[in-house]
Amino acid sequence: MAVVALWIEYDGGAYVGWQRQKNGVSVQQRVEEALGGVCATPVVVYSSGRTDAGVHARGMVVHFKVEQLLPLSAYLHGVNDHLPQDIAVVDARQVSDQFHARFSAKGKWYRYSIYLAPVRSPIHKRYSWQFRKPLDFNLMRQAAQFFVGEHDFSAFRGSGCNAKTTIRRIDSIELIEDGRQLHIDVRGSGFLRHMVRMMVGTLVQIGVGKRGVDEVSRLLALRTADDTRLKAPAHGLCLRHVEYPSELVGLQEPVRAGRIL
Repeated sequence: MAVVALWIEYDGGAYVGWQRQKNGVSVQQRVEEALGGVCATPVVVYSSGRTDAGVHARGMVVHFKVEQLLPLSAYLHGVNDHLPQDIAVVDARQVSDQFHARFSAKGKWYRYSIYLAPVRSPIHKRYSWQFRKPLDFNLMRQAAQFFVGEHDFSAFRGSGCNAKTTIRRIDSIELIEDGRQLHIDVRGSGFLRHMVRMMVGTLVQIGVGKRGVDEVSRLLALRTADDTRLKAPAHGLCLRHVEYPSELVGLQEPVRAGRIL
């Protein structure tokens, strides 16, 4: 029995999220169907986490077990031949028998993108939150630092979150100005449902003057939902990278699709 891991990129706009659901087509469903076509047997994948409807990914990681290992190119190019154009495997490798896409993860990196302009941009519409009011980046940066560290993020999780604990560790949060775009990079041990989107929404409220800089600390201490909180739209969020111990993912040279993750 061998364990194979895939790194997957997708545009989440057409899907109900990563996880299989009864109310529509998910990314997981499409990936498992494509793998089944290549392996000639049903395949169930285990992911590094879930993304909500409309959220994108450049580095979603999944693993699955096979009794007979095919050439890794089959799990890259062969699977891609069975996938729709908005989903692609970008890296395939055999990993340690101890590897688990979710439980072996050391940390995750999410990026949220905001497009700041008085006129809408059709080019940025699908992957950025288009925001017409000016934002005070300095205030947002000051407030963002209160998220760093280990905290109870009960006030920053969405309804339906079934996590066993609301304690999470944020390693860094960085605001990057890129022309008319503002990227908010959040790195941490893991995230609750809607957590990053609610963190971004709070920072935006601070940036437009609707909340003070000390609101992050107040909400973390409150540990309950605030009726005035703002959840940033899903389409501005992208899972960029999941970090793993090198000894679990480096059994052999991976097969990549020609770019660095």
